Amino acid sequence: MSNKTFTSQFLLLGLPIPPEHHHLLCALLLAMYLTTVLGNLSIIILIHLDSHLHTPMYLFLSNLSFSDLCLSSVTMPKLLQNMNNDISISYAGCLTQMYFLIVFGGMETFLLVVMAYDRYAAICFPLHYTSIMSPTLSVCLIVLCWVLTVLYSMLHTLLLARLSFCENNVIHQFFCDISALLKLACSDIYINELMIFVLGGLFSVIPFLLIIMSYVKIVCSILKVSSSRVIHKVFSTCGSHLSVVSLFYGTLIGLYIFPSANNSTVKETAMAMMYTVVTPMLNPFIYSLRNRDMKEALISVLCKKKISL
Repeated sequence: MSNKTFTSQFLLLGLPIPPEHHHLLCALLLAMYLTTVLGNLSIIILIHLDSHLHTPMYLFLSNLSFSDLCLSSVTMPKLLQNMNNDISISYAGCLTQMYFLIVFGGMETFLLVVMAYDRYAAICFPLHYTSIMSPTLSVCLIVLCWVLTVLYSMLHTLLLARLSFCENNVIHQFFCDISALLKLACSDIYINELMIFVLGGLFSVIPFLLIIMSYVKIVCSILKVSSSRVIHKVFSTCGSHLSVVSLFYGTLIGLYIFPSANNSTVKETAMAMMYTVVTPMLNPFIYSLRNRDMKEALISVLCKKKISL
C-alpha cells in the first residue's frame, strides 16, 4: 500500500468521437438538453397552475418530469464541459455525481411502476379508481419512492467511498458510472458487485416485470370493449409508453445487472446515453404532448396570460 499513489481526481474520456466533430455534437447535445429542460419544466409548471391536473396521475407525472430534469442535469453540463476539453473531475465531485445519478435514475424506475399501476386502476376499475388511488395513497407512494431511492443511492455511494483508487484514474465514460469506477478500484469490490446484482435486480427487473403485467391486464381489459376507436387509442398510448419503458429498463439491465462480456466502450456509452439523455428528452413528448388534458391546460394558461396582458 505504501508504494501506491492514490488519486484525488478522475479523467472522463467522454464520447468516443473524432475531435473534428466535437463542435457539431456539442451543439446537438446542447439542443437536446435545452429540449429536455424546457419540456419537463413546462409539464411541472402546467400541472402546478391548472387545478384540473391536480390528480394522482399528474402528481406522478410532475415527479417524473422533475426526476428527468434532474437526471439530465446531473450528466449533461459536465458532458458539454467535457466536449470543450475539460475532462477532469474531483474525487468528491465524482461521488456526488454518481449519488445523484442513482437517486434520479432509481426514482424514475419506481415512478414508472407507480404510473403503470395508476393507469391499471383507472382503466380496469374505473368506478373504484378514486377510492383506490386516494390522495393519501398517492402522496405516500411518492414519499416511499423518494425514501427508497435515497437509501439505495446512499448505500452504493458509501460502499464505493470505502474503496481505494490508485494510479489508473481514467474513466471510459462521459460521467462517473459506478461500474466504470469499480474497474479502477485497487481493493476488493465483491460486496459492491453483489449489491449491484441483488439490489439492482430488485429495483430494475422486478419493476419492469410489474409494468409489463400492468399493461397486459390493461390490454386484456380493453379488448373486451367493442369500440375500435377506444382500442386503437389505448394501444397507441400503451405502445409509446412501453417503448420508452423498454428503452430505459433495457439499458439499465443490460449495463448493470446482466452486462455482456462482449460490450465495448462504444456500446456501453451508447446505452448510457439512452437512459441519461434520450429517455428524459422523450418522456415529455410521450406522456404530455399526446395528452389531451395537457394540451387543454396549455391553451388555458396561454389564454389567461393574453387576457391579463
